[in-house]
Amino acid sequence: MSSSVVPHSSSELALHRPEHRPSFFLPRRWALPGLFAWFGVVMGSWASRIPALRDGVQASHHLLSLVLLCGGLGAVLSFPVSSRLMAHLGGRQTMLISGIAMLLVLLGIGFAPGAPLLMFAVLMLGTAASSFDVGMNSVAAHHEKITGRSMMSMLHACACGGGLAGAALGSAMASLNLSPAMHFLLLALPLAVVLGLGHAGIISGCGEQIQKKSFVLPRGPLALLGTLGFLGSVAEGSIADWSGIFLHDHFGASAGVVPLSLTVFSAMMLVARLFGDRLKMRHGARALICSGGLIAAAGLFFAVFAPEARFALLGFALAGGGLSLVFPFVFSAAGKEGPAALAGVATMAYSGALMGPPLLGSIAQAVGMQGAMGVVATLGLLIAQLATRTALLDSH
Repeated sequence: MSSSVVPHSSSELALHRPEHRPSFFLPRRWALPGLFAWFGVVMGSWASRIPALRDGVQASHHLLSLVLLCGGLGAVLSFPVSSRLMAHLGGRQTMLISGIAMLLVLLGIGFAPGAPLLMFAVLMLGTAASSFDVGMNSVAAHHEKITGRSMMSMLHACACGGGLAGAALGSAMASLNLSPAMHFLLLALPLAVVLGLGHAGIISGCGEQIQKKSFVLPRGPLALLGTLGFLGSVAEGSIADWSGIFLHDHFGASAGVVPLSLTVFSAMMLVARLFGDRLKMRHGARALICSGGLIAAAGLFFAVFAPEARFALLGFALAGGGLSLVFPFVFSAAGKEGPAALAGVATMAYSGALMGPPLLGSIAQAVGMQGAMGVVATLGLLIAQLATRTALLDSH
């Protein structure tokens, strides 16, 4: 896919040039990892409180699936939003604007008094989060191109670390019987400070811009790459949003145990991604994603047939390790094809994380949570099969 790139030669030079900043700014080398971690904290905090939010509006599986479906619709609506932001402002400013929107929407989710307003807030979260995701991966891919160094897996490890922190905090807040509204209110100010410091630490103009008309959904070989990212994010998003409810409904797990499914899932993702860039140099992205899909399938089938909750947690941990490298390697491969390709693939992939969970809710309504988790397990097998056909993963 061809794309129009606005050059930033001065920014490229600045990436390699030390620059003194006041001590209250994040050091430049930590700014981008910090923003990836920030994104993980926000999304982990939201996902860990879904059971409490469901109980707050007394939603059935079907109604909750409609709430989550609004997130998928928001991701679809983000296409023109992220396109315009990237075209006029670039990745750095896209992160700032959409990040502020994410914090405001998180508060709206916590204080939503009923299902209709909760659905609207989740719709806005889908739009803001998908736009932020496009912006931060655009900046990261541009940095990889300039430095010639693979770092996407490490950055996504930071996002995992943030998600783990958000989920662990959610578990603690649930154990203290603190409402999602108060939980999110306490988080808002610290998260706003980190967002501002991270934004200040990224070089002005860093990240390639794209013309609005060049932002299109992936085609040809890029469509396979986008589909792989979509399937990976459907599985990852479904586990993030429904694994806690699976523990609660299938095993009768307590409010303090429920968020641990996301905690162990994120922890294994974090560990695997810390080594992902090194493993990629040795084995290649395609082989790692293929084997990871098989591991994820095995772990999820283990969770489905586990006799009790603690064994199911082991299965979710294996799934986290297996799915860990799909996102970073898909985004890294797309970034090498240009910023327009990355924007299309990233938005398609992130849509899966928001469209998959509501579909899983409908399945759960029909066949129960155990059967629904079995469907997620089969996605691991599909990922393994598709990875063998996605040549762009190892084409550079």
